[in-house]
Amino acid sequence: MAAYAALVSLLNTMDHIQNHPRLSISLDKKQAESLGEEIDFLIDFIEAGYSRGVTCKEAQVLESQIASAAYAAEDVIESHIVDQIHAGMISLLDLQTVLEGMDSIKKEVMQFKEECGSKESMPTTTSTRPRNYRRQEYNTLVGFEEEFTQLMESLVGETFDRKIISVVGIGGIGKTTLTKRVYEQSFTAQYFEIRSWVLVSENYNLTDILLQLLSMRRSQLDSETDEELGELLYVRLMDCRYLIVLDDICCVEAWDKLKRYLPNNYKGSRIIVTTRIRNVSIHLGFPCIELNFLDEDKSWELFCEKAFSQADCPLELENIGREICRKCKGLPLSIVVVGGLLGRSYNTQEYTKSIAIDLLSTLNSALDEDCLNILYLSYTYMPVHLKPCFLYMGVFPEERVIHVSRHIKFWVAEGFIRPNKTQSLEEIAKDYLSDLIDMNLIVKHKSGLNGEIRYCIMHDLLRDLCLKIAHEEKFICTIESIPRGVDKERRIVINEILPEEEFQSRVFPALQSSSLTTRTLGMRIDRCPLPLNNRLLRVFKVDDQSVGNEIDLHEDIFDQVNLRCFVYEAYNLGTFMYGELPSSVSLLWNMQTIIIGGSVAAQSQFWEMRQLRHVYINSLWIFDPPPIDQDDDDFALRNLQTLRRVVNLTWSEDVCKRVPNVKKLEIIINSDVGSTDEYCLSNLDRLSKLESFICSYNQPDGCPGIDLLQNLTFSSSIRKLTLSGCAMFLENLTVIGSLPHLEVLKLITITFVQVDWVPVEGEFLRLKYLLIWSCSDLFSWSAERSHFPVLEKLVFKRMHELDEIPLDIGEIPTLGVIHLECCSESLAISPKLLLCATSNSHPFRRRNSPKQFNPGPNSDNETHRPNPNPQPPTIPSRTDSIDEAFIARFRRGQ
Repeated sequence: MAAYAALVSLLNTMDHIQNHPRLSISLDKKQAESLGEEIDFLIDFIEAGYSRGVTCKEAQVLESQIASAAYAAEDVIESHIVDQIHAGMISLLDLQTVLEGMDSIKKEVMQFKEECGSKESMPTTTSTRPRNYRRQEYNTLVGFEEEFTQLMESLVGETFDRKIISVVGIGGIGKTTLTKRVYEQSFTAQYFEIRSWVLVSENYNLTDILLQLLSMRRSQLDSETDEELGELLYVRLMDCRYLIVLDDICCVEAWDKLKRYLPNNYKGSRIIVTTRIRNVSIHLGFPCIELNFLDEDKSWELFCEKAFSQADCPLELENIGREICRKCKGLPLSIVVVGGLLGRSYNTQEYTKSIAIDLLSTLNSALDEDCLNILYLSYTYMPVHLKPCFLYMGVFPEERVIHVSRHIKFWVAEGFIRPNKTQSLEEIAKDYLSDLIDMNLIVKHKSGLNGEIRYCIMHDLLRDLCLKIAHEEKFICTIESIPRGVDKERRIVINEILPEEEFQSRVFPALQSSSLTTRTLGMRIDRCPLPLNNRLLRVFKVDDQSVGNEIDLHEDIFDQVNLRCFVYEAYNLGTFMYGELPSSVSLLWNMQTIIIGGSVAAQSQFWEMRQLRHVYINSLWIFDPPPIDQDDDDFALRNLQTLRRVVNLTWSEDVCKRVPNVKKLEIIINSDVGSTDEYCLSNLDRLSKLESFICSYNQPDGCPGIDLLQNLTFSSSIRKLTLSGCAMFLENLTVIGSLPHLEVLKLITITFVQVDWVPVEGEFLRLKYLLIWSCSDLFSWSAERSHFPVLEKLVFKRMHELDEIPLDIGEIPTLGVIHLECCSESLAISPKLLLCATSNSHPFRRRNSPKQFNPGPNSDNETHRPNPNPQPPTIPSRTDSIDEAFIARFRRGQ
């Protein structure tokens, strides 16, 4: 919804200016208050839902005018701010013209409301649900019970030959849902030694598919060809019973290129292929499982589950509900989306009924009842505050897995999130995301250790709907639209890599247009110049596809002083990127998020970026801040929540005072002298809001940081702790175990000074996840269940000296998974002995609280066979993270 997004964005922009330490004098207080009242009135009008029903056409025209007026107002205000920053002086902006324009729109709205009658009696769709509200999830598989049994039986069968099972059906029929349910069964996890799931899109990339199957990242690539990667995959699979899912294959060529690397090892391996193309299934040469439309009874059962959870459908809604169900014609995707819409209407039963009646009326009046039109209703009746967030999902390429945390930062930077007094903007955005999931418009793909959603995906039919509406409302302009001109486009997305000649002749001149008022520019490039004169740009996302040794980060990027979010990453992660944040970076008055996939040095003016919220840079070298002026009450970066991979920063009292609210911190110590005294790590306990802390130590000769933990004082608020490259004494473990909120502990390349770790009662009382990776000199772990009373997952990787897991660990009632990878033979045997011991002593435990033993690469590709050569996470040393000339420039600046 462009109008709502424009109004909330304008409101947020004014708020940012009024609360800015230097720019607050730019707006007259009384004029700003009057403009705020006008905006609130218009937002209330949009939230009332006039664009539905018999007056929808007139209301839609009016909303388009509202969007244009809000855009114009924001252009005037932000242009003034940008001009003043460049001129080096701040002056008052007269908002009278802006007020007159908004007042004119307000009068039109009032006249419209009088003509069509008041709708105040109808509840709006924007009422706020309880803070901790979450719809219950159910694991039923409605309508495809027989197919589920058939697919499960196909995995076992009598043949030990490699077997290919294809699941065929139209888009939205439930192929992926059915296959995922089978894939996630505990039996499947235990029966197959290797499991892997790969999404194969129409524009597939063979290298990416092979890397996913190998559980590798591009950063681990040297110069391997697809053939070499395929051979490596073949060798890895040859001795294992494996299950591989190739989801949504669209052409036989993809299978033909991949099949030669999936060996028939006569161990009962299985490959599941989901496709909507029958010819693909025929080409595979095996019988297929075909999914058909649901019958009326199953459709109704699925609809009720999504709309009313486990409760029965209210009698007064049954006739309407069944008619809606029939209009969905048995397509599960349509049923769950429409059902999810009603399920989201938790206000009152009367309100739910009014929505159901409107839905049925719209469906009955539609001449074309195809799937997209039915899905369109989910947008029509979506709460208005979710519409911009939903449309923004269209900025991602088809079949792209969406990183939730990053996507939320885009929403915040765009100004879509209307603040409240009890939550941060990120917390509100997470609730919005949960709403979209509850409505079945996006799907959870992967969750983190704390249960929060880390990745999500969107069905391609819903993405088609998203882009269709976004184009209609001129919310997003994609590459196909660029020839028509982009002067008035607010968001431009280029997800295709164009030939350099076409980019230079057609696209680049359009993007360089001086009249651009674009706020978002997302582009994939390959050795092409960047358009750098868009003065009002807010979100700039660059995916550099260049294959080379170095990428020089252009300093002119930071001359765009209106930037709020800057993302620059190399597609080939082996490519080295470096650059500097110049002193002028402090002029970026509203910069919130910086994500750079390279090594960057930042001048001391970095500490003047008051609006900064998140910094993700592979290696960040920051100059020390200037001394705090005692007369300056606003010296701190109070909004800063995330600061990742900061190298060799001295954590003085002044530095800690400047980041009082940081929640996620990662520091890297690259030491030439073996001492960490100079980094003042004892001051880190001053960070009272710190929840996630990563500390890595690197020394050129590979020696561990002997005094690191002696000099480091932990904040008591830490919930997640990762330590790498240091020496560990037993007293250090006692300190760590005493952290009252610690839930996740990762020890990587740690040198244990004492060879026997003997935990103490009363430590690690809340620890749920423990990872020990490539830690030397740890020979014995004398732990009991009382030492880790709520542990849920235990992971060992490359532990060649540790002899066993204590049997008493198996008595921990919450322990669900033990994961081993490339460990000593005796350690690999101990979980099996543990399983036998716990099964004998607790005969019903396997059924009630099953243990899983997964010695595999990671949670995406679980395996019962050790990875032949897993590597711990690489922490960049001084020499491999940044070149010597770059270091020299940094040191001269110091």
